[in-house]
Amino acid sequence: MAEDRRLDVLRAIVEDYVSTKEPVGSRALVERHSLGVSPATIRNDMAALEEAGLIVQPHTSAGRVPTDKGYRLFVDRLATLKPLSTPERRAIETFMQDAVDLDDVVDRAVRLLAQLTHQVAVVQYPSLRRTALRHVELVPVAERHLLVVIITEHGRVEQRTLELADPMDLATVARLRMLLNVAAAGRRLSDLDAALAGIADEVEPESGALLHAVVGVIEDTLAGESEERVVVAGTANLVRGNTDVARTLSPVLEALEEQVVLLRLLSDAAEDEGVSVRIGRETRHEGLIEASLVSSGYGTDADGGGTAVARIASLGPLRMDYPGTIVSVRAVARYLSRILAN
Repeated sequence: MAEDRRLDVLRAIVEDYVSTKEPVGSRALVERHSLGVSPATIRNDMAALEEAGLIVQPHTSAGRVPTDKGYRLFVDRLATLKPLSTPERRAIETFMQDAVDLDDVVDRAVRLLAQLTHQVAVVQYPSLRRTALRHVELVPVAERHLLVVIITEHGRVEQRTLELADPMDLATVARLRMLLNVAAAGRRLSDLDAALAGIADEVEPESGALLHAVVGVIEDTLAGESEERVVVAGTANLVRGNTDVARTLSPVLEALEEQVVLLRLLSDAAEDEGVSVRIGRETRHEGLIEASLVSSGYGTDADGGGTAVARIASLGPLRMDYPGTIVSVRAVARYLSRILAN
């Protein structure tokens, strides 16, 4: 009973601190919450929570604020999450459904999440290494220059230009285009080697150099690290009332500018099931000790096994609305998955 009651007191402290941005005292808890116990009992519970490292007294204030450990327990013990309202869901669907291509989808998603949470939003592009090939287009642009267009199952488009030693034959290019799509469409990187190798037996010897060059471009593009990138929106939200983060704004901005840092954060979060919540030092980045990251995977792999092909996240202060952020991240991730599946 005492443990449950203290969890209720912790929950009330977190909710009040998020709402008021001020340290929470026992008198405020008595006035704002029906905890069913005396003020003295609440003070005793607060003392026990402080001793357990779940709340702390900042400076000389009479109130208490949650610690990283306190937020962690609060998030882990969330019983229910208020779903988005029907108008909110309809607004998300309307905003997302008009996207014209993958770039537009990602751009809309990151801006939408920033608006919903009033925090920084981060969306990772679907990884070429985890998605299947939908189509390969070969476009002669000059006598010795060939544009190779690679389109993934989620609509991502990569373009590379090949400079050839000899003039190309248009009929050979058309035949090679057909063979490549028959062999490679619907396959992931791990399955491409064998599929593409089999094409060599179906083309004339004089076309071997062109085939080798095109296959090399496809494999290098899908295997390369350079395609791993993220889009960020809502950075200005860091200074709009988020005093926790504002105190350490410079290192947070530096972390946001480093794509490799964001990609590492998202990769680490992928180890968690469902919606991941990394609080303060759990991000394992010194510049983000005053921030938390809520993220979720979206999309599925080529086998339909449910493995996310990329992640979406919201970065905000320790003093964030965790239930609301979790719901928003999960909702936008689901809409992203739905759009990419079509």
